[in-house]
Amino acid sequence: MLILFGVPGAFIIKNFHFYEFFLKSLTLEDVPNHGRIHFVCNSWVYPASKYKSDRIFFANQAYLPSETPETLRKYRENELVTLRGDGTGKLEEWDRVYDYAYYNDLGYPDKGEEFARPILGGSSEYPYPRRDPNSESRIPLLTNLDIYVPRDERFGHVKMSDFLAFSLKSTVQSLLPGFKGLLNNTPNEFDSFEDVLKLYEGGIKLPHGPLLKAITDNIPLEILKQLFHYDGEGLFKYPTPQVIQEDKTAWRTDEEFGREMLAGINPVLISRLQEFPPKSKLDPNIYGNQNSTITREQIEDKLDGLTVDEAIKANMLFILNHHDIVMPYLRRINTTTYASRTLLFLQHNGTLKPLAIELSLPHPDGDHFGTVSKVYTPADQGVEGSIWQLAKAYAVVNDTGIHQLISHWLKTHAVIEPFVIATNRQLSVLHPIHKLLLPHFRDTMNINALARKLLINSGGIIELTFFPAKYSMEMSAVVYKDWIFPEQALPADLIKRGVAVEDSSSPHGIRLLIEDYPYAVDGLKIWSAIRSWVTEYCYFYYKSDDTVQKDSELQDWWKELRREGHGDKKDEPWWPKMKTRQELIESCTIIIWIASALHAAVNFGQYAYAGYSVNRPSLSRKFMPEPGSPEYEELKTNPDKVFLKTIVPQLQTLLEISVLEILSRHASDTFYLGQRDSPEWTKDQEPLLAFERFGKKLSDIEDQIMQMNGDHQKWKNRFGPAKVPYTLLFPTSEEGLTGKGIPNSTCI
Repeated sequence: MLILFGVPGAFIIKNFHFYEFFLKSLTLEDVPNHGRIHFVCNSWVYPASKYKSDRIFFANQAYLPSETPETLRKYRENELVTLRGDGTGKLEEWDRVYDYAYYNDLGYPDKGEEFARPILGGSSEYPYPRRDPNSESRIPLLTNLDIYVPRDERFGHVKMSDFLAFSLKSTVQSLLPGFKGLLNNTPNEFDSFEDVLKLYEGGIKLPHGPLLKAITDNIPLEILKQLFHYDGEGLFKYPTPQVIQEDKTAWRTDEEFGREMLAGINPVLISRLQEFPPKSKLDPNIYGNQNSTITREQIEDKLDGLTVDEAIKANMLFILNHHDIVMPYLRRINTTTYASRTLLFLQHNGTLKPLAIELSLPHPDGDHFGTVSKVYTPADQGVEGSIWQLAKAYAVVNDTGIHQLISHWLKTHAVIEPFVIATNRQLSVLHPIHKLLLPHFRDTMNINALARKLLINSGGIIELTFFPAKYSMEMSAVVYKDWIFPEQALPADLIKRGVAVEDSSSPHGIRLLIEDYPYAVDGLKIWSAIRSWVTEYCYFYYKSDDTVQKDSELQDWWKELRREGHGDKKDEPWWPKMKTRQELIESCTIIIWIASALHAAVNFGQYAYAGYSVNRPSLSRKFMPEPGSPEYEELKTNPDKVFLKTIVPQLQTLLEISVLEILSRHASDTFYLGQRDSPEWTKDQEPLLAFERFGKKLSDIEDQIMQMNGDHQKWKNRFGPAKVPYTLLFPTSEEGLTGKGIPNSTCI
């Protein structure tokens, strides 16, 4: 039924059917003295008997709280009360409650101590962003996806039909038992790189046995064909990853190794070396001397005639440093993994040349004795060349785990969820900032909930296939201690890592010290476009700083974000005070950047680079061969076999690349940066025109990316030896496995 408040500003609807329905929108034509009124709904409406309060939808006119028409004020306030809930009772699928919880649903302590995991969040030891409160019970995922997530936050039917969620649960539930039973006695190894390439070129045939039976007995044939590219006779064939589409061996070159730190799937970690040798920040009272053992003599002959000090002064030395993150866990992980530091030299042609890789282990006599470290330097012939290839692989094992757990999961998925929850709890759908941010939250709560049940949980895929194993999420909680919201702004991040300096004469206010840094070059353009759009939007609704300060919903939103959503960070002084328009603009720009472009940069290239597992191994199974050992002797006759026996085995490769393919795909219902699902998302014309300008800027950026990618002589890092053009920050994409496109939200 419609309730008319003069010019209709809202309507109440009651569902008297037995089943829910999805209400996309409602339009009133020819309203007297007004004309057309549009209501954007996009919500599931359940039978009226399920609700304690009426379902109400508002017209697409934005209002600050103080400007809300008096007739709508009570409905605006009551709707927020409904969405906040009262914190009691079990949440059902029709409930629309947004609330907070700790990460207390990752372990299975009832199954035994080995399945227990610490609670993340609420402690100084393991701080963490908050999540939605859906841990009522564990549901058999193979038959049911009804974990509680507010219904409007769950995947739509189109996305479900794309198998995104079903594929994930099929992978884990059906394959994990077979994998776990065979991991310690693996009958199948890759004997050569040709064997690995068969996964893509001719298909790999699994022998009949427990694994194949587990797969074929539990997964419907239609899913098997789509997810695992199965032919029904035991043959599995996967799409060829981009990194080997043009050249099968270029991934092994030092240039490609360095290039992927700037244009691969984890381009957010490399930093400028500012002191030599690199020093550790680990507490020496606990860990002893953890400083690097790399010497000047080991690298100075590779610096084009410069000394180390001269190269540092010229901003030509860089480091990929995993040491301090990994070292505290090595003894507990108890695997054949090292903590690594990689030094690189910025050459005059703009590419990075690796100089040395330091691999470190805890001292056998105890942590307080420091490390046992060994330094490896480049070689391309004989056993020394094979040792160097292994050293690079161990460094990549570190990088792959840190990418997945920190760059990807923690710094996009986990940190953005509190913003989703707080926005729905404290900002009315009438609020202009709610309208600004809403597209950037689509599907995030759903994919995070599925990840907690399938990927990052105790015994899940991440623990099985990445080196930190059962300490994966704990490690990410330790890193969260150093997470600072303002530093998530791209310019601030680049400056902090020393790869850029402030420069008022540069277009973005900073100057890159690595001019050919594809992630940073494209990212700064995207960042600037987002910031310009947010500035125009916010200036339309907020005419002064005083307007920001007097916006009650905005202030409650920001207060809750700090105190509840990121509650373990609530006392940090670096939070913006939200007293000025510039603080609002910067904060909203960071939120949109994290949810869209940052996530795209670290997610959608996963299959392109790590789908070929030898390029991005996620764990190692043996230590570096030592002179005199059988493995060292084998390096002389069959170095490729030693390499393959050192990293991911065949069965885990099958599991890992199946999941990476799912995570790297765009669904058919994806909306990309600069797009909205409704052209009438607001009635205000000025914001609509500003949004058009935003879309035009993004289109121009696409043209610039294509032009730069085509200039292989000038921009070597945009293409590289593997001939993979850098398109991870190309704004739009087609459906599927494209290696490009920036979805509005962290949606997969």
